[in-house]
Amino acid sequence: MTLPEEIEARLRARLEMEAFQLHDDSQAHKGHAGAASGGGHFDLMLVSPAFEGLNRVRRHQLVYDALSDLLPTRIHALSIDARSPSELK
Repeated sequence: MTLPEEIEARLRARLEMEAFQLHDDSQAHKGHAGAASGGGHFDLMLVSPAFEGLNRVRRHQLVYDALSDLLPTRIHALSIDARSPSELK
């Protein structure tokens, strides 16, 4: 399983998701200290009912909880856009 597939599988196991997009931006960071150690750079967008009523910090904590053992070794940088379905209307 590739790292992007693992990220998606872990998040789907923890959160019901209505939308999910993951962009691997690691190539743009070649030569960066985090990239040198093998850590990837990712942009993540997800929509989940689990985020309803939660502030941004708590939403990010839910994502980090699912991926904690991948940070900072396999994932060096993670940009998160976490929204509830009602925020898309």
